[in-house]
Amino acid sequence: MTEVQQLPARKDVPEELTWDLTTIFPNDEAFEKAFKDCIAEIEEVKKLRSESFSAASLLSDLKAMEKLDRHVETLYVYSSLKSDADTSDNKYQSMNSRCSDLASKAEQAVSWFEPAILKLDQSEVANMVNSNDELKQFEHFFDELFSQKDHILDEEHEKILSSLSNIFQVPSNVYGIITNSDMKFPIVKDPDGNSVELSNGVYSKLLESTDRSVRKEAFQKLYSIYDQFKNTLASTLSGEVKVHNFSAEMRKYDSAKQVALSRNHIDQNVYQNLIDSVNKHLPLLHRYVKLRKKLLGLDEMHMYDLYTPLFGKSPISYNYEEAQAESLKALNVLGPDYISHIKDEFSQRWIDVVENKGKRSGAYSSGVYDTNPFILLNWQDNLDNLFTLVHESGHSMHSYYTTHNQPFQYGGYSIFLAEIASTTNENILTDYLLKHTDDVEVKKYVLNHFLDGFKGTIFRQTQFAEFEDFAHQQEQQGNPLNAEMLSDFYLELNKRYYGDGVVSDPEIAYEWSRIPHFYMNYYVYQYATGFAAAIDLSDGICANDQDKIDKYLNYLKAGSSEYPLDVMKKAGVDMTSTDYLDNAFKVFEERLNELEKLV
Repeated sequence: MTEVQQLPARKDVPEELTWDLTTIFPNDEAFEKAFKDCIAEIEEVKKLRSESFSAASLLSDLKAMEKLDRHVETLYVYSSLKSDADTSDNKYQSMNSRCSDLASKAEQAVSWFEPAILKLDQSEVANMVNSNDELKQFEHFFDELFSQKDHILDEEHEKILSSLSNIFQVPSNVYGIITNSDMKFPIVKDPDGNSVELSNGVYSKLLESTDRSVRKEAFQKLYSIYDQFKNTLASTLSGEVKVHNFSAEMRKYDSAKQVALSRNHIDQNVYQNLIDSVNKHLPLLHRYVKLRKKLLGLDEMHMYDLYTPLFGKSPISYNYEEAQAESLKALNVLGPDYISHIKDEFSQRWIDVVENKGKRSGAYSSGVYDTNPFILLNWQDNLDNLFTLVHESGHSMHSYYTTHNQPFQYGGYSIFLAEIASTTNENILTDYLLKHTDDVEVKKYVLNHFLDGFKGTIFRQTQFAEFEDFAHQQEQQGNPLNAEMLSDFYLELNKRYYGDGVVSDPEIAYEWSRIPHFYMNYYVYQYATGFAAAIDLSDGICANDQDKIDKYLNYLKAGSSEYPLDVMKKAGVDMTSTDYLDNAFKVFEERLNELEKLV
């Protein structure tokens, strides 16, 4: 009887393939001591509550709150990384929950500050800022604060909302536990006929299989589980959307979308321009889907046929060590300083590499101002995971350059900017791979990968953005979000996006239920805008235009010291226009033409 291949337990993963969290706390005992100290610190911060401000007292309050914030976020990132490494470990689930409570208490302790500042005239604050060199560093911070004045509540209501923050996280937390721990996936056959335990990571690899029966089985069996949980997952998503809409109403916004975009000072036209532009260019996607159907020799193409390489087994694949080496070669165009930090990332265990039982699915880059950037992977030996590695490295280098060039108050960056750094790296890698091979088969495969990546990032994420906006609008209008309504809309949306060249299988109606980003409040559109902007940026970088490379590195260093759209204008991309989107679709069409010529 064939032995079933199962994921390793966390304790069986080689140490060198796990992240080194001792750089945050040497052990859990040190964490507990810091946690206890932070509780005491919260009590001290509660005592601030200045009745009036001078330049000196304002600076003192800011420093005290900054110190608390840094301690809380360091505790939180340690617990969340520990928890994500094995979501079935109750100890770290509990630790992460305690940190969530701690963060809520810290928010309450400082909730008085912004309402107190907004009682003052902006000119009065500006005078204090201009009278003190240290306060001068907070000028943009206060400008941004006053720009939100109409949406910041009085002290009592801010305190109430802060106290509810932990409750607001319940739908997302429940979704994470269900999909990462409680769902039990069936056994399927891999391309070699081995029995393997299905998981989200394994599923993505099987969907790339050249064996259609493998793809079909993985697709149908994965969605059979989501079908079983569809009503529960509709309930968690409904709860999340209600939280978003309630918060928007409380803060006197027109919609949750307006809240999400205004946090980054993004005009809502940027969102609508994306949807309109993608819908305008859907014939390009339909053309690519039909080419895929033709080259695969299929009489009828299904959703599970959209991810397998068009040209059979990949002529290139990478294990993790090979992927590291290839990443360094591709990203070398960004200069020796950038490469030195990528090497640190690889050698100093900033990356948790392999999939293990209970580990959070997917990939991300995390970390805070006082820690290294950390990357979570669920490594599989394929080209897509090489792209994932450089993608997450783009995030991590963005974090590294920001925290090493900005003070704490500007030491983060908006999600809108984050996705540009990661996808610029992806485009640099694509250019490198196409330039460094004469093998026609490799060129065809990389072009296919780019077109699939474009499909998955710009077309697919915009499809998600449409669905997310629909869900929020329906709930805001008082229409209950149930599994039937969500699934019906999603199926019709899928048919519109992919056209008549592919069968929208009934299982795809449940795809909404397995997208964790729907719990992140208008997050997904930024993948699409980021990828499109990255095409503009990478064109200059790959041409070795030093001025454009320098502007790009300055963008990485900017953090939140300016509004995102202003940061991008300085980097050379005006995202309030549709030019960057038009250019992206032009590149897609050019590479589609190139692929057609090669075949």
